[in-house]
Amino acid sequence: MSREFFTARTVGEALAGFRPARRTAVEDVGLAEALHRVPAADIRAPSAMPGFARSTVDGYAIRAADSYGASEGLPSYLDLAGAVRMGAAPTVVVSHGKCVAIPTGAVLPDGADAVVMVEYTAETMPGTIEVTRPVAPGSGLVRADEDAAAGDVLVSAGQPLRAPQLGFLAAAGVTTVAVHARPRVAIVSTGDEVVPPETAVLAAGQVRDATASALAGLVREAGGEPVVAGIVLDDRDALESTLRSALRDADMVVVSAGSSVGARDETAGAVAALGEIWCHGLAIKPGKPTLLAECAGVPLIGLPGNPLSALVVFQLVGVPLVWRLAGAERPPPQPSVRARLSRDLASATGRLDVVQIALRDGVAEPLFGPSALLSVLARADGYLVVPEPATGLDGGTEVEVILYR
Repeated sequence: MSREFFTARTVGEALAGFRPARRTAVEDVGLAEALHRVPAADIRAPSAMPGFARSTVDGYAIRAADSYGASEGLPSYLDLAGAVRMGAAPTVVVSHGKCVAIPTGAVLPDGADAVVMVEYTAETMPGTIEVTRPVAPGSGLVRADEDAAAGDVLVSAGQPLRAPQLGFLAAAGVTTVAVHARPRVAIVSTGDEVVPPETAVLAAGQVRDATASALAGLVREAGGEPVVAGIVLDDRDALESTLRSALRDADMVVVSAGSSVGARDETAGAVAALGEIWCHGLAIKPGKPTLLAECAGVPLIGLPGNPLSALVVFQLVGVPLVWRLAGAERPPPQPSVRARLSRDLASATGRLDVVQIALRDGVAEPLFGPSALLSVLARADGYLVVPEPATGLDGGTEVEVILYR
């Protein structure tokens, strides 16, 4: 057992095995506040949708049988019995040999079982409609329960709400939904050399805390509420006290654990005193010195001190945890594009390599630099993952680049 790493795991093992049971409380919110929130239970239709049979085209409501055999050379002729107005119940009935003018979205009149598009009709004389194409029953309309029958699940529990689903709920008359509260994620920075970002003049050896601000952004993107807990010196007692306080109010704690082996040891010791360490070390580059633990039911991630490493690990492991705390079965997929790799990429078997990518005209250009440099991330359009079994990727290979939002 090495001094620095123990119980090392792959990223896949971490995502599959480190699954704390904690979930945030449930609260009721209006649709205006529900985007990307996670329903705590299935949301069902209170009644059939749309609630009435309606036309999907501008045309004429007819009995489909009256159009059978119709063609441009031998059209069917129907008597115009009236018209349906938008937003009103029909006042006419369709019978054999009759038709009713109807706009898109209007209520289908009794007796009709299809709507023929206006493009396939002509009014040859006042009150007579010529139909030049046959239609089958059900054409040009939706049934009263075609969107949903009463009691159907409109949105499943555990699926973050998207904008179209909000519209679907509004159409069903569901204006308030029970969702999980946004997870509170406490962000603790450590290091004798770390100072607040507003520090105007740095002393020799000091660095401004860039990681906390970036982590807060990732937490917000994942639907969480970041709580920046400040900077703690590399002192085990001070760190343990800060973590103990953070654990009382947070759903998750993230520690930027310093770059030195000693600083990581202090973090591991403080965390071990408060809970159980699940792993200390991930088979990933960058980001190997990562710690995962559970303290009194609250998940805790100890990140590397180097900003690039910390943000790469949090993107892959921390973000799914935030979504899980918020009740999501799985995080929403990130946008991605296919691109051609500009050069060969070497990799070590058994380790997940995360490579930052700049995209130029369909070409994926790898960006390299020390993990202490944020400029690499700032210039990247996204990243690609070289899986554990691979020994690298050849230049010219088509790769999937996961895009930063």
